[in-house]
Amino acid sequence: MTIQVNPVRRNLKFSLPKDQITTWNKGHLHISHFFNALSVFFPVGERFFINSIRNYRNQVEGDQLKEDIGAFIAQEAFHGREHEEYNAALTKAGIPADRMERRVYNLLEFVKRWIPKSLQLGTTVALEHLTAVLGDMLLREPAQLEDAEPHYAALWRWHALEETEHKAVAFDVFSQVVGTGIKAYFIRTSAFIIANIIFWTLFTGYYFKMVKVSGGARDLKGWKESFVFWWVKPGGLRKVLPAWFDFFRPGFHPWMHDNRHLLDQMDEVTEQVDYLNAQSEKAA
Repeated sequence: MTIQVNPVRRNLKFSLPKDQITTWNKGHLHISHFFNALSVFFPVGERFFINSIRNYRNQVEGDQLKEDIGAFIAQEAFHGREHEEYNAALTKAGIPADRMERRVYNLLEFVKRWIPKSLQLGTTVALEHLTAVLGDMLLREPAQLEDAEPHYAALWRWHALEETEHKAVAFDVFSQVVGTGIKAYFIRTSAFIIANIIFWTLFTGYYFKMVKVSGGARDLKGWKESFVFWWVKPGGLRKVLPAWFDFFRPGFHPWMHDNRHLLDQMDEVTEQVDYLNAQSEKAA
């Protein structure tokens, strides 16, 4: 692909109001916990992504890709740090996020120990595509964060923007060190299928557990509203399916989905974070 987008290191910090952790999105328990369940995967997941690329870092050729790898690692490290704080707030609120995170950690440690490094990198490529299409969904559908608590909204928009910005880095490393032929296609698509099955199975269980612990398991209206929100209107999950399936194209590249224009939102988000942090300091 001729599109060139280079990730940038941004050390942003978010002063999340911990007392709103279970209902920060529109005051809605079920919708908020959908995002919260995603957060559980990020700290250990980001470290796995970093490690899988570091396995091949010395084999990469090209100054620009080497620079992009450094920025990718920095971005993922910052994401992990912020979601560690996020998950700690969930645990403090009585949600067993720490035990959920430990289960993800044990799974990824097993993968690192027993799975070939090429498949580990393929798994990173697969999950980077998943986070990229989910991030794109979030940025294209502002209704998903409309009326959300501003600190949480800013964190999720920042994360989505940086996932968009570096969405091709792992793929480009994979293409260079593993290849682009039939074997490489089999590795990345197999990893994609397996990773999605495992991820969505764990996610569904975590999501239900969070809602149950918070007292919303029997709230049928809440479940219905969440379903409508994600699958009907605005229907973000329904809308990402075509882009999700594009991963199976033999000639797929992340920038075949050219959404560079969404990155124009970054300045607005960083300014908002600065403003929110300043307000928090004044209130302290």
